[in-house]
Amino acid sequence: MTAHPAPESAGQPPGIATTLLPGTSGTAKRTTATKTAGTAAATTATATATATGTATAAAATLTRPGGAAGTATDAAVFRSTVHTTDPGEHFTIQAEKLVKTYRGGVRALSGLSFGVAPATVFGLLGPNGAGKSTTVKILTTLSRPDSGTVSVAGIDVLAHPEQVRQRIGVVAQRSGIDLEATGRENLALAARLHGLPRSMLIDRVTELLDQFELTAAADRPARTYSGGMLRKLDVAVGLIHQPSVLFLDEPTTGLDPQARAQMWDEIGSLAADGLTILLTTHYLEEADRLASLVAIIDGGRILVQGSPDALKSELKGDAVHLELAAVPAAVVVETVTAALDQVPGVTETTVNGREVHARVTHGASSLPAVFAALDRVDVAVVAATIARPSLDDVYLRHVGRRFTADAGPGADAGPVPDSLQDDRPQDGAAQPNAVPDKGVA
Repeated sequence: MTAHPAPESAGQPPGIATTLLPGTSGTAKRTTATKTAGTAAATTATATATATGTATAAAATLTRPGGAAGTATDAAVFRSTVHTTDPGEHFTIQAEKLVKTYRGGVRALSGLSFGVAPATVFGLLGPNGAGKSTTVKILTTLSRPDSGTVSVAGIDVLAHPEQVRQRIGVVAQRSGIDLEATGRENLALAARLHGLPRSMLIDRVTELLDQFELTAAADRPARTYSGGMLRKLDVAVGLIHQPSVLFLDEPTTGLDPQARAQMWDEIGSLAADGLTILLTTHYLEEADRLASLVAIIDGGRILVQGSPDALKSELKGDAVHLELAAVPAAVVVETVTAALDQVPGVTETTVNGREVHARVTHGASSLPAVFAALDRVDVAVVAATIARPSLDDVYLRHVGRRFTADAGPGADAGPVPDSLQDDRPQDGAAQPNAVPDKGVA
């Protein structure tokens, strides 16, 4: 289901998670799920699920704009009336000059702008603290920027957040699955919360179970699933209402290589079917494989964006990576840089601890000259590699350091206290089973 986390500072008691229901009266209906031992014991709201050991059928009451109870068809007709924005006509997702500062002066976004065309997989890359999570919160109606404009699916997110929620799916980094319910029951509950009529519900649940190869395990409790199976179920829940835009936050974090490869295949299939996907990831290989467009974000700004191949093609020659025998002193760093600058065909030298990175125009044939230059200044090399340009090299060129998940500004400062946060979701929206991010990642 579309997931929307609410900070505890928004009046949410500890242990309570709230699920946004796509509203039809201009304000969001809310589902409150009481958490017991990390799983949902009961869910009450406009749509109510009764749990008897595991979740059973959920009965949904839909509301017309006038307040009277209506049918799922009524809700579908109402949802078709949306307020589109001119800036969003050529982009499924568009952000313009977004600025966000948390209380205490913590600047998360500093004029961030980008656009995502329809049927595109857009990779948002950056370390913790770069502004990725804040950007996604704004795009998914969970937070408001201090300034700037944003549209999703052609709808002004700030003016009509409830309509945006009807058209997006959100798969958070932390799973929102009820582990005591079966996979089928999790999907059925999500379908009812989104107002799917009974005539469509069974077919849609069956379709997704088959699509994600979960049919054999459909009637087992989710707590018996492997990590890869749970992640597939998370994505299936996010797709239950057939959104036009899907947000995937670190979709393969914690998965083993085989499960990660399977998830890549699933995401690739969704993209091939024309779904617009915004992907945040710490894995550059993942972005390189899945994304048709990537943007590198650091310090709350987009530093560079383009297709992975185009960005890599801007880097002429090969990348050479050296490991020194010891961490050089500051004066030695300057000596190393000066020595390599004298080698023909060597450019863009950077030194980071024991690691030296540079670009060479003649590949492996340049290595003897590189070794000789460092030997002349008494700097010992213990390992060397030559590689074709990668997204990591693109990141290094534009940010000035190699990509690591925790290399962002303020990454070493720890989490931002609740007192510094001013991140209340629009219309009080929240996400089930999600733990709010404590910071500006």
